[in-house]
Amino acid sequence: MKIAFPVSEKSIESDIYDSFGRAPYFVIYNTISKDIEYLDHRAVVAQGAGGIRAAQVLVDQGIKVIIAQQCGENAEKLLRKAEVLIYKASVGSIRDNIEAYLNDQLNLLNEFKFKKTDL
Repeated sequence: MKIAFPVSEKSIESDIYDSFGRAPYFVIYNTISKDIEYLDHRAVVAQGAGGIRAAQVLVDQGIKVIIAQQCGENAEKLLRKAEVLIYKASVGSIRDNIEAYLNDQLNLLNEFKFKKTDL
C-alpha cells in the first residue's frame, strides 16, 4: 500500500508540510516494498486548486493513505470519492509518522479547510 506525505524537501527526515495543497513535494512510501519516492508538486505555482490537483495526482499514483497536518474541503471530497483515507500527522518527521501509522497511533483527519482560492 502507498502512503503520501506533503513535504518541503526530499527527505524522509523532513517534517510534514503545513499545507497539503501547497507542498512543494510529496513523499510516497510503499508499506510492502519499503520503497520511498519523491514527487514534485508542480501545482504549487498555480493560482488556485492546488489541493485538488495534488489530490488527483496522488490518486493517479495509487495512493491509499495520506498523512497531513491539514487538507482542504475540495481535495478531501476528491480523495474520499477515490477511497483514500486522510490521517492527521503527528509532530515529527516522515519517518516518525510512518512508524506511528504502522503502529495504529494516528487518527483520521476530521477537520477540513475551505478557501476561496481552492475553487
